[in-house]
Amino acid sequence: MKFPFSSMFQHRDRHPFSFLTANVLTARDFSCLKKALAWDRDPLLEGDHFHEFQYLEDLNNRRLLDAAVIGGACCNGTPRIILEIGTSHGRTTGLIAQNAPEATVYTVNIPPEEIAQGGRNVTFAPSRDEIGSYYREKGLANVRQIFANTARWEPDFGPIDVAFIDGCHDADFVYHDTRKVLKRCRPGSIVIWHDFNPELAKVYGWINDVCTGVERLYADRLLTGRILHLQDSWTGLYLVPG
Repeated sequence: MKFPFSSMFQHRDRHPFSFLTANVLTARDFSCLKKALAWDRDPLLEGDHFHEFQYLEDLNNRRLLDAAVIGGACCNGTPRIILEIGTSHGRTTGLIAQNAPEATVYTVNIPPEEIAQGGRNVTFAPSRDEIGSYYREKGLANVRQIFANTARWEPDFGPIDVAFIDGCHDADFVYHDTRKVLKRCRPGSIVIWHDFNPELAKVYGWINDVCTGVERLYADRLLTGRILHLQDSWTGLYLVPG
């Protein structure tokens, strides 16, 4: 994911998020997050890319922390169906599939020829051959690739045990993608949003949009529980209440 350095100095006038302020709890480190979720396993974090520092946005081991949250959600419990929205090269897909080898991992990416219909906050637009290339090179057989624009697509499988939402970052897409996912979840399912960090919403426009979409979900009472955020990560984790 490539983001311009100049974006750090944009979007200073954004308003606060009242629902997120009341519902987001930040875990100091991964061990605290494990305790909060009663996890007893550490994820497999295979790949040098989790340790790369390519952009200023990678400060504080952000890539590694993101991977720990996503991998932790997949290796704890016994997820059978996992959905990822936003395949890109498939590195996160590979992380998910490796940490949940017994699960079927559905990963959705907009077809390149429809990218103009995919919203304005699409952070990367790979070719059809590039989409999922990483997990295919790894030979991960538990992945099912779907090419679809989530503006029109809805999952027809479930219950979804873990969902990772990292497609178009427009607030409308985040809102509607999550709404569709929640319909297929069960009590105890986990929903994770990427590029979620309320503290950085005034710094990065796409994070502001993600947080705006999640704020709207609370306003419409589609979310009722707390979101756990790992400090310095760009992830928000929601446990669907029973």
